[in-house]
Amino acid sequence: MGRQRKRVVTGDAPPYSRRDERPSALNRKEKKKKTDIGKLFINISIGLCIFSLIWFFYAVYMRSSLSKRVVTLHPSPRVLDANSTTAKVSSERFWGSYRPQVYFGMKTRSPRSVVTGMMWMRQFSNSDMNLRHTCEQGDRLQGYGWLMHDGSTFGVQEIRDNDFTLTTEFVKRVGGDHGGDWTWRITAKQHSSAPQPPVISLMFYAAADTQGSLQTHMEEKNRLASITGFSEELGNFKITFRKPVTGELSSTKYASYNYLQTLSPGLEKLTDIVKLSLNRRFVFSPPSGEKRHYIGVDTYKPPHHQNQQKAADPRKESDFVVHQVTVQTPFQVEVLFESGSFYNRPNQLVGSVMTQELERRKAEFNAKFEKIFGLESKGFSQTHIKFAKAALSNMLGGMGYFYGESVVQSVYNEYPLMYPGGALFTAVPSRSFFPRGFLWDEGFHQLLLSKWDPQLTREAIGHWFDLMNIEGWIPREQILGDEARSKVPAEFIVQRNENANPPTLFLALQELIEQLSSKSDEAATKPTLPFLRRLFPRLKTWFEWYNTTQTGPKPNSYRWRGRDKDTNLYLNPKTLTSGLDDYPRASHPSADERHVDLHCWMALSSGIMASIAQLLGEPHQDYKVLHDVLRDNNLLNDLHWSEQLRAFSDYGNHTQNISLQREKVYVPPGQPRHQFPVARLVRSVRRAPKLQYVNALGYVSLFPFLLQILQADSPKLEHVLRDMRDPTKLWTPFGLRSLSKTDPLYMERNTEHDPPYWRGPVWININYLAVRALYHYGNTEGPYQEKAADLYKELRTNIINNVYAQFVETGYIWEQYNDGTGRGQGSHPFTGWSSLTVLMMAEHY
Repeated sequence: MGRQRKRVVTGDAPPYSRRDERPSALNRKEKKKKTDIGKLFINISIGLCIFSLIWFFYAVYMRSSLSKRVVTLHPSPRVLDANSTTAKVSSERFWGSYRPQVYFGMKTRSPRSVVTGMMWMRQFSNSDMNLRHTCEQGDRLQGYGWLMHDGSTFGVQEIRDNDFTLTTEFVKRVGGDHGGDWTWRITAKQHSSAPQPPVISLMFYAAADTQGSLQTHMEEKNRLASITGFSEELGNFKITFRKPVTGELSSTKYASYNYLQTLSPGLEKLTDIVKLSLNRRFVFSPPSGEKRHYIGVDTYKPPHHQNQQKAADPRKESDFVVHQVTVQTPFQVEVLFESGSFYNRPNQLVGSVMTQELERRKAEFNAKFEKIFGLESKGFSQTHIKFAKAALSNMLGGMGYFYGESVVQSVYNEYPLMYPGGALFTAVPSRSFFPRGFLWDEGFHQLLLSKWDPQLTREAIGHWFDLMNIEGWIPREQILGDEARSKVPAEFIVQRNENANPPTLFLALQELIEQLSSKSDEAATKPTLPFLRRLFPRLKTWFEWYNTTQTGPKPNSYRWRGRDKDTNLYLNPKTLTSGLDDYPRASHPSADERHVDLHCWMALSSGIMASIAQLLGEPHQDYKVLHDVLRDNNLLNDLHWSEQLRAFSDYGNHTQNISLQREKVYVPPGQPRHQFPVARLVRSVRRAPKLQYVNALGYVSLFPFLLQILQADSPKLEHVLRDMRDPTKLWTPFGLRSLSKTDPLYMERNTEHDPPYWRGPVWININYLAVRALYHYGNTEGPYQEKAADLYKELRTNIINNVYAQFVETGYIWEQYNDGTGRGQGSHPFTGWSSLTVLMMAEHY
């Protein structure tokens, strides 16, 4: 057993207690409490870290997901079948003049079509290079455009160059499995003012676009007699170049021939390739005349850039063949395309056979035109009717088929993305300046085209809606493919998904519905109902996109997104998304703005949505309720009536005390001025902005009237009609000006390089809406019915007379018209919405 040791206590120290050897219960509790709090903090910290990580990864995931939405197509079935434009399904429309950006050319409605076209140049002129190919205002032609075009089977165009006129005609004949045959006829005649018959070179070409092959077949040493080829859509085909003659039954004329066979990386390069292949070594030697050297295609020599490393074009090169014929006017020459699968053709579509077919199509066109528009029965002269036929034909001949990818961006994308590749069959505003699709223009285009051919309108609308993304957004400017992008300034290429455009396609849909209910042509309108049924899922999403992304600060108000943000450089920051570009809005863009035109567009659209939904047996009450709210004149007055202006107005952070001033650049004494920045025009704000009505009287003020939201007995209608008819405000002998002469920004530049656009000139699309509205109020019982009827007659006459007079004088229909002289100005030819003059002539609204 072990012994127990005895504790020894010394001095006065108290005896050591066993109880004191352990901490007290209180100490233990305090220690445990501190431990628990520490653990709690640790657990909270760990939880916060885990939550932060989850939130971070969720945010990354959501941003990644949201960034993809802008390039994710709508999931509903396409409006148009994928094969709807193929030769088997739509043989009559397979080939067409679907290249509006060139003076004369044809292609198929397929993504990688073999394209054909024509260039020309005058030989022995003062200018070394006058090659014509793509429509350019800088070519300064006396006039060009389609005189007759039915949109599918034939067309007649007149091109007036300086001292000669080219008439380009084509006729199609359907047959086989690949769209059938077609023939071109080019007739050249000198002007009476020309001192001697000019010598002209016509250059006919065919170019593959990444697929297909072309082979040349020569005769007589250097004359290209024909091209044979193959492509997936066309199968085997042959293009024959007939020799020039004086007339249909005349003998062959003397001509010199050249040809070029090479490769091209893209269709936008064709003009440059031809220019770089030209050589002056060839001799034009007619039997009775002097020998002269002329310019002809030779060997293509790609440009060599000294001391410059240029990246090679990565695109696949495709076959490109040019046939040049140089001949003295007058002459006529034909080009024949024959499909290899058209085995039972009765004869070749050339010479007298083509003439007979062309005359038959012309007669059918004339009869259909009078049946639809009735201008002869209204007493119009033959020259007026010829003008109207040209206006319609130029819109039909300006239909284009485009394929490619848009460049788009959302707020969730650091850099622009490529939109999924897609096709677009659409009319274009201007062959020279805007040869591509614009969303708000297209609704106006289809108002006219739906009268002529409802199926064409259904196809165009279907193509637009098939480009919609999952959000319901449709890029407002369609710049599809390299050829289209080559014509667009870089700053306009990227499309942003928060930006809208007026939903004018609802106007065209309204027309289709009215045709359906009137049963005027049952065969033409019968397909509209199944078309609307296929369209409806996308149409719902499109409407909801507007109704959620373009809302304003107050209930049932709306605001355009996408205004210019660099307010220092703009007298009034533009609102491109509204379609009215530089029309005066609130001077300082903000989220407090309310835009009256967008309010009216939404009122119109909701009503049409209700009509379509009801027609299809779909729920329509929500659309009807919204329509009733937005067209409530009391709400409209509360949001947009300015007592100061006595007119409807936008609302926002605004001041009128602004101007453009030359900025001051300090140059130290003795220093050369050219070493310092150029003094820019910048905006000077002399009084701080405040929330108020903008009070700019013009097109925007008229929208409740234009879209017929105003009730016929509204006292506000009296003010609208009075302002319209006031020459010091909106009235001119040529149509309604876009901005009142009394407005401080009337005809004021927006920047140093940005002249006034929607600040005074007369625009035909808005004038059409005005004439249409006057027709409505003039035929609706109310206190202002008689006044509206009188204004209708006067305004309609003024517009028709001026657009016609300018066409006769200048050879063109114009983008806009000077409000002081009536003279056409802006881009030309502009046979987009300016062609609505035809509907005013016909009184079809």
